[in-house]
Amino acid sequence: MAQQRMALWAAEADIDEDVDLSLAIGDYGQNGQYEDAHIQPPQIDEATLIAMQQHMAQQAAFSQIPDVVKGFIVHFHQAVLDNNLAEITVAYESGWNKYTEKFYSRTEWPEAEIIAPLVNDDPIFLILYRELYYRHVYSRLQPNIDDRFHSYENSCELFNYLLNSDGPVQLELPEQWLWDIIDEFIYQFQVFCTWRSKVKSKTDDEVAMLAEGGPVWSSYSVLNVLYSLIQKSRINDYIVAQQEGKSPEQLAEIVGEYGQRPLYRMLGYFSIIGLLRVHVLLGDFTLALKVMDNVELNQKSPFTRVTACHVTTYYYVGFCYLMLRRYPDAIRTFVTVLNFIMRMRQYHTRSYQYDQISKTADRMYALFAVCNALSPSRLDDNITNISKERYGEQFAKMARGGEESLPAFEELFLYACPKFITANPPPYDDPVALEALISPPSPVESPTQSSPSSSTDPTHRHLSLFLADVAAQAPVPTLRSFLKLYTSLGAKKLANFLDADEEEMVQEMMMMKQVSKSISRIPGTDKGSLLDGQMITTSDLNFVIDENMVHIAESTVGRRYAGWFIKNTERTQRIFDDLKHMPLPQPPKNAAPTPTITGPSSTGGDTQPRAPRTGGQKVAWGGARVA
Repeated sequence: MAQQRMALWAAEADIDEDVDLSLAIGDYGQNGQYEDAHIQPPQIDEATLIAMQQHMAQQAAFSQIPDVVKGFIVHFHQAVLDNNLAEITVAYESGWNKYTEKFYSRTEWPEAEIIAPLVNDDPIFLILYRELYYRHVYSRLQPNIDDRFHSYENSCELFNYLLNSDGPVQLELPEQWLWDIIDEFIYQFQVFCTWRSKVKSKTDDEVAMLAEGGPVWSSYSVLNVLYSLIQKSRINDYIVAQQEGKSPEQLAEIVGEYGQRPLYRMLGYFSIIGLLRVHVLLGDFTLALKVMDNVELNQKSPFTRVTACHVTTYYYVGFCYLMLRRYPDAIRTFVTVLNFIMRMRQYHTRSYQYDQISKTADRMYALFAVCNALSPSRLDDNITNISKERYGEQFAKMARGGEESLPAFEELFLYACPKFITANPPPYDDPVALEALISPPSPVESPTQSSPSSSTDPTHRHLSLFLADVAAQAPVPTLRSFLKLYTSLGAKKLANFLDADEEEMVQEMMMMKQVSKSISRIPGTDKGSLLDGQMITTSDLNFVIDENMVHIAESTVGRRYAGWFIKNTERTQRIFDDLKHMPLPQPPKNAAPTPTITGPSSTGGDTQPRAPRTGGQKVAWGGARVA
């Protein structure tokens, strides 16, 4: 048996030697063309590769978002879908700011493309999210040129959605957010114009992008949005009809389907305030007040429901009056809003915009000091005292007048004025004109001429116009101080006091006559245009020139005792209320008990001196006293 097996194995060995395995098995295509040296990688175009890299980067960024932030975004999106104003308000005013301070105080929020899976790629919510995203970049970080362009594109998408949709959109947002949308839109426009005007600091890439930018953040596009919102909502017709006492049915018929919705109505109303601001930034103060024709400046107006809008409105209206030399109206406007801020300060501290409101209030105190120096008034002694406390040195210099007062006026004006902008951009598309703009002045130019930077800067242009008026009436305080000492005075003697000849003296007196008159609105009338008014005398000193004599008549304005008593009565009432709510003092524990007198005849047991009784029976705080 073993020999048979060995023979069989030997036969198999002979078969292996004689058979060509390659013929029997075949090469199955293994002819060497798939060797490692000849394997070609799969061909992927560059666009696909970039998309893959971006997708991987988004997944990595998405994984870094804290879970609480993901939950907040999902909740925020659901509230917007449901048009739940209460939940939207809490998420907008509380949640967003809370997570900003906790996670994103020094960095950007996640981009909209990263959080898109959380909101099912909802395009409307992503537009609203980008609005908050870019607002955070502008307020906390330093935006680059891409941020500036993309924020404009997102604003265009938002307003196109609101204005060009088929009928009114089914979206509800709180009034605070609606005001912030308009306010931030104008702020980003203002910041972009200021950044665009600084030609020397631009890189070649930025110059190229600005040359190709076209209408990005142009004055026309911004004004077009604001006027379109006003026209679409028919807010002016609504205000007039409401003032006339129309019924709700008549109002609905007047304003149409867009004006009936609170979203469009409030956006249109806030756009009026936005136009006021834009026209002030462009330097057209008359047109700025003209667009406010139908808006009443009182505590019942809709803009008072948003504190930031309330303060902004009064600030820009007061500044318009200042630049139009209507100083009494400016003083009255600033006093009204500053008293409001003082009364509501305890509520403002709860607002996330408290710091901005406080800064605006400081600027208005500075403008009040300027107006009070140019047109002295005792409208509100409390505001005057606060202004003197904050700007006492400048206040004193401006009140004295003369050439020494001009630096004080300039300092407060530059601090408190808006950041003016230029409507037209520099010629980035014309290299020759751009080079001429940034080239230094020629040596033959007069040294007294202003530098190109100050001549092209809109703020310095308005400052020069303002200081020209101030310098013209600089001698008035000195002249006024001399006239108050006399009832009649010789012209030659007065000229000697002023160290001037009689002709210069007459010019100064005519200047004093002119600045003592101003157009002012009638106090107590809220209706009518803000440009309306009548000529009034703002000075308590009047004079006439009879040949060589100057006759002076001074009208003493009596102090308003009613306001003084009301203010101090309220102060006393607050002190009394505080005392009533204070706990009664507790006697010391180791003090000896005091004997009690039970009647008039009980005199033997009490040997210690007692304070005399000035009233009836002693009772607890807040109780009645019996004589």
